[in-house]
Amino acid sequence: MPVSIEESYNAGVPAFRSLIMLKEKLSLYFRLVRLDKPVGIMLLLWPTLTALWLASDGHPDWKLVTIYTLGTILMRSAGCAVNDYADRDFDKHVKRTADRPVTSGKISGKEALAVAAALALLSFCLVIPMNTLTKQMSVAALIIAATYPYFKRFFAIPQAYLGIAFGFGIPMAFASIQNQIPVAAWVLLTANIFWAVAYDTEYAMVDRDDDLKIGIRTSAITFGRYDVLAVMLCYALSFALITITGLQYGLGIFFLTGMFVAVLFAAYHYTLIRHRERMACFAAFRHNNWLGAVIFAGVVADYSFR
Repeated sequence: MPVSIEESYNAGVPAFRSLIMLKEKLSLYFRLVRLDKPVGIMLLLWPTLTALWLASDGHPDWKLVTIYTLGTILMRSAGCAVNDYADRDFDKHVKRTADRPVTSGKISGKEALAVAAALALLSFCLVIPMNTLTKQMSVAALIIAATYPYFKRFFAIPQAYLGIAFGFGIPMAFASIQNQIPVAAWVLLTANIFWAVAYDTEYAMVDRDDDLKIGIRTSAITFGRYDVLAVMLCYALSFALITITGLQYGLGIFFLTGMFVAVLFAAYHYTLIRHRERMACFAAFRHNNWLGAVIFAGVVADYSFR
C-alpha cells in the first residue's frame, strides 16, 4: 500500500530527533576537548615543531611533522577531558568554567574519561612505528598529562608541571629523530617550563578571586603582588635559554629576529597585565600563540635561507 505524506513525516521524526541529539552530543564533546579554543593546541605545537627542526638540522621528515601535529591535537584534547573530570566539583564555582560540559552535568564524568582514553589510545597508535625510546617517552607524557590536574590541589606553582606536560614533545622529537635526548632538548624543555609559567600565570590571574575562594593553588596566588614581575622574569629566562640553544645550533639573523619580535610581544603582554584586569590578562595569555609562532618562524627561516 502507498504510504501517506503524514505517515512518512511521522516515521521520519524519530530519526530527525536522533540526528539532532547526536549533533548536540558531538557539540558537547567538541567543547569538552576544547577544539573550539585551539590556542592551547598551538602552545603545545610550536615548541614541538621547533624541536623537530633543530633535531633534524632543518629538514624534518614530513611524516613526523604530521604525526606530531596530530599527536599534539589528540593529547591536548585528552588532557582537557581529564582536567574537566578532575575539576568537575571546582569548575562550578568559577565564572569562566561554570558552564563546561562535565561540571554543568551535560556530560557525565565517565563519558569524559572514556573520551580521554579513546584519544590517548589514538595518540599512542601514532608512535607505534617509532623507536623504543620514543614509545617510552610517550608513556611518560601520558602519565604527566593525566596527573597535571591534581597538582593544583597541593603544588604551589602547578604551571611549572604544566610546562613539562606542554613541552614533553620536545625531548620526544629529538628521541624520534636521533634516538637519543641531548642536553639541548632538556634545556629547551626547561625554557618551555618558564614560558608556561609566564603565560599560564596570566591565565590564572583571570580566575584568581575564584581560585582563592575554592582553595585551588595557582602561580598567580603564590606570586601574589609580584605576579607581573614573575611573569616577565619567566619570559626573560625562557628567551635566554632558547637563544643560547639556537646559537649553539648555528642559527643566525633570522632566528635572532624571531627572538627579538618575541621580546617585543612579551613587552606588549606587560602592558596588558600590569593593571591585572581580567580580560586584558586573558588577552595576554591568548597572544602567546603568536609569541611561540614567531620563534618557530625564525628557526624555520634561518634553516631555509642558508
